[in-house]
Amino acid sequence: MKPYIRSGTASATAALAAIILLGACGISTDDEVAIGKENAAKLEQQLPLVTDPAATAYLDSLGQAIAARADRRGLTWRFRLVDSDEVNAFALPGGWIYVNRGLVARAQSLSELAGVLGHEIGHVTMRHSAKQMEKAQRTGVGLTLLCTLTNVCDNSLGRAAVQAGGSALMAKFSRADELEADSVAVGYVADAGVDPDGIPIMFRHLMEERDRRPDVVDSWFGTHPLEEDRVQQAERLIESVEGDLPPNLVKDDDRYQEFRARLATPRP
Repeated sequence: MKPYIRSGTASATAALAAIILLGACGISTDDEVAIGKENAAKLEQQLPLVTDPAATAYLDSLGQAIAARADRRGLTWRFRLVDSDEVNAFALPGGWIYVNRGLVARAQSLSELAGVLGHEIGHVTMRHSAKQMEKAQRTGVGLTLLCTLTNVCDNSLGRAAVQAGGSALMAKFSRADELEADSVAVGYVADAGVDPDGIPIMFRHLMEERDRRPDVVDSWFGTHPLEEDRVQQAERLIESVEGDLPPNLVKDDDRYQEFRARLATPRP
């Protein structure tokens, strides 16, 4: 795979000017979609994506069911499976969501994977990347952001995306952003008919794995600050709204386990 490298000083200058212009004027939904589309195209030239139609269709179906309840801007959502054992998931502005196969392997139930998708969808609906870009311009660190959004600084998009789960395309989300994404994910997942208890359950599984094999989950913790108090907050939030949640929420089903087994089967 060839790393994407934008050539020429003129290209770098033009790209920086575009980011500065977006920051000065504020970033619209159209801007977010354009940024996401451009970077998704570059990223997908480098990432080893799962192409199994049944597996990709399942992830898309689950993701669309959650996004439909969350989105108020009419975005076109795309959900992609990355063929990597790294445990991570990440979102690009405008509605591109990527989930590594290694994370699905750790998500023991439908509700756990749904919680991760709800969290990543929350980053998009709460415009966390857009707000970071706007803040970057106000604080004069646009060049740093440009290096993370494009390859002007000669980063390898593909290698960085596989190893760091997308941190090459966005600054690390703040603790406040992570907590907000957790919070809205509870409602998004429940509205889709899935038990939001999967959110803190998945977090606890990842924290336990960090104690056993920190190298396997480095990518997740590198882009998703996660400690005990954050897990407890998610648990308290779910408890506080329990009486308002829809009845008969799904924790797991056979289709999810078939999907998970399909991804675990060695590929030729």
